[in-house]
Amino acid sequence: MKAIMLSEFGDENVMTLAEVPDLPAPEGDSVRIKVAAAGVNRADLLQRQGHYPPPAGESDILGLEVSGTIDALGPDVVGWRVGDEVCALLAGGGYAEYVNVRVGQVLPVPRGVDLVTAAALPEVAATVWSNVVFTADLQPGELLLVHGGSSGIGTMAIQLATALGARVAVTAGSAEKLAACKALGAQTLINYREEDFVDAVAAEGGANVILDVVGAKYLSRNIDALAPNGRLVIIGMQGGAKAELDLAKLLAKRAQVAATSLRSRPLAEKAAIVREVRDTVWPLVESGAVRPIVHATYPLAQAADAHRELAASGHIGKVLLTL
Repeated sequence: MKAIMLSEFGDENVMTLAEVPDLPAPEGDSVRIKVAAAGVNRADLLQRQGHYPPPAGESDILGLEVSGTIDALGPDVVGWRVGDEVCALLAGGGYAEYVNVRVGQVLPVPRGVDLVTAAALPEVAATVWSNVVFTADLQPGELLLVHGGSSGIGTMAIQLATALGARVAVTAGSAEKLAACKALGAQTLINYREEDFVDAVAAEGGANVILDVVGAKYLSRNIDALAPNGRLVIIGMQGGAKAELDLAKLLAKRAQVAATSLRSRPLAEKAAIVREVRDTVWPLVESGAVRPIVHATYPLAQAADAHRELAASGHIGKVLLTL
């Protein structure tokens, strides 16, 4: 089969489309998926650079989500058939013609979503639901602040929070991105190049929940931006990994700070998240209340261009690779 391989760790040019050994037949409760499309995530860029290795025993091929058609079933699989159109959350292996994955991480393609576009859903839906709803317990009427509101994660967070009756504030770096966030339901629009998000959310009484991909650079200001009893969930380190935390401020606000990673969770936890996504998020997608936002698609052979697109940070929504 064909897959994107790394000649070494480095820039986009280390990726090449190569012939690799065919996958074995799936074992146990796994299925083999003939891939139609794969999502491109910032974690892929980090792995390409040598900063984010896959969990032990997982494929070292890039790619954390795919859509496609079930091609073969393991002997213990129930509830799925060869030919089913699906999308799946992966720990690796998505930039390839085929991938094996445990059924606990497989989802049906939602009604009304085409097979390629479905690749834009698993990672963002699982990330947003597990962090904003499960970990942070966002409630109707509360204010969610999303950093990077026009990203794949951001566009899903805006829509899901709005569908759940929450208010949404976003940060983004251009008027075009903020307009896209507004169209998806965000009400408080903050251009981080021109204004302080702490002041902006203070006018709203502070943020009850903050979903942060920046990390160290924003830690202190995120605490300042929280409302009393607020919850900060950190899911990325684009602004660094180490910062000083003022515990006095945290105590005064009775606030919480959580940091999570989806890829490294045990299989049982990921399977539970996937079940909740199917039960709670998929009906919203099928009703049109939440929709996947795709910025661009590239053929698999142009994975380097897709990575450049994502790194440039001009995208609104997801970047996909198609096969």
